[in-house]
Amino acid sequence: MTEITLPEMGEGVIEGTLARWLVREGDRVERYAPIAEVETDKVTTETTTEAAGTVLRLLVKEGETVPVGTALAVIGEPGETTADDRRPTADGETTDDRRQATTGLAAVGGQSSAVAPAPYTGRISPVVGRIAAEHGVELGRVVGTGRDGRITKDDILAHVAARASEDAHSAQEPTLSQPRSPHSQMPTAGTSDTPQPQSAHPQMRSGESELLPLTNIRRAIAEHMVRSKHTSPHVTTVFEFDFSAVAAHRKAHVEQFARDGVRLTYTAYLVAATVAALKEHPLANSSWTDEGILLHRAVHIGMATAIGDGLIVPVIKNADGLNLLGLARAVNDLADRARAKQLKPDEVKGGTFSITNHGTSGSLFATPIINQPQSGILGVGAIEKRVKVIDDAIAIRPLAYVSFTFDHRILDGASADGFVSTIKGLVEAYQ
Repeated sequence: MTEITLPEMGEGVIEGTLARWLVREGDRVERYAPIAEVETDKVTTETTTEAAGTVLRLLVKEGETVPVGTALAVIGEPGETTADDRRPTADGETTDDRRQATTGLAAVGGQSSAVAPAPYTGRISPVVGRIAAEHGVELGRVVGTGRDGRITKDDILAHVAARASEDAHSAQEPTLSQPRSPHSQMPTAGTSDTPQPQSAHPQMRSGESELLPLTNIRRAIAEHMVRSKHTSPHVTTVFEFDFSAVAAHRKAHVEQFARDGVRLTYTAYLVAATVAALKEHPLANSSWTDEGILLHRAVHIGMATAIGDGLIVPVIKNADGLNLLGLARAVNDLADRARAKQLKPDEVKGGTFSITNHGTSGSLFATPIINQPQSGILGVGAIEKRVKVIDDAIAIRPLAYVSFTFDHRILDGASADGFVSTIKGLVEAYQ
């Protein structure tokens, strides 16, 4: 009998939300088979089983947030006996204990806030810290149900919901409701027995609208994009690139790369040219700080990749140390694993510059939002054959619009255009 636990998912990641089970109790699974999708505030990834066997018990509910190391499921052989739902988890408490403690906090309608708060000195995840900051929560007022009293995401969401309920009914006699899970305590549209926060949108009649709950990734994207627009003065410049030289080189080498198990795409050429240009224009590979402009010596390229429920930016670390074959292999690997939800949180952190190839969906050009705290992002439109005048003659060439959105605190028009001109020259003269 094997216990499957929530694995370590990267530095600073101390909890995850079980987004979806990929198996059911009684299913037969092979070794290393994916059994669940787990969300953090950075990435959605799949958890696999280290042993083959039958799923005897699922210990965590979908939507539940648990610390790293928590038992998620038990794998064994049919007929093997397992402990009941009160079996200890990696927190040293039982599954029922954790749920009862958390729901109890939600049920009392925020009574814990009446206690004089003491400064909270325990460890919290970035998600908990962000929610606390957004809602002005004093962590000393929140009862933690995690390991060693640590405050989990469920704890702070329950506290926020309870406080909202108390505020909305401050003029009425408070009543105790039946205990529910922390997630059911969160106000949701169309639930008549749950206190509703005031909304900018009028309540819709049944059948007119549908509320799609935010996933961790969608919430993180929204927060990051809004913060970026409020942080950097965005300016965009647009160039037209001729991909004739790249197309010729690709045609001559695509089979050779395929023999090495690598798909040679235009993205690899763009990454290679961008890396070279970043070395020549270090301001484009930098970040703004109040003390000065921080120039990054290493080049870590973020590559925006569309996935089913949003957008993710896996990072090619030390891209300046890879040749075209190495870059193409990295592009293939990261894109494939991003779509398969197999990335680790560390693989979407630490980028110094980003590229988004929005042209894969047919877009001609766009004005992407900077991936903070980077200085800019390159947007590549669809490559298509168009008419172009060359030496006073009409020619047909594979062309694309390439935009560069940059932080005007770091780069000016001339320096930004110089950077993109270098990329353009490398692409159009590729040999």
